Amino acid sequence: MKLPRNLNGVDLAEHLVKNWDYRRIHQTGSHIILETESPAHQRVSIPAHKPLRTGTLAKILQLVASHKWESKIEILKGL
Repeated sequence: MKLPRNLNGVDLAEHLVKNWDYRRIHQTGSHIILETESPAHQRVSIPAHKPLRTGTLAKILQLVASHKWESKIEILKGL
């Protein structure tokens, strides 16, 4: 799977809030803090950078995908 190279952190955070039951808790500096209770508690920090580095994006997607029991491709759908 090839990751998008032009995705920024704000767009990723909005996508997770809209489609994956995350809610925005607060922002500290340039990092957006998201939280979910579904299926269990998880907190994710997303840098509000333009664009996100591919390694950073891959790690965020790995965390979300493993928590939601989905593939990285499913998480990215609709972006």
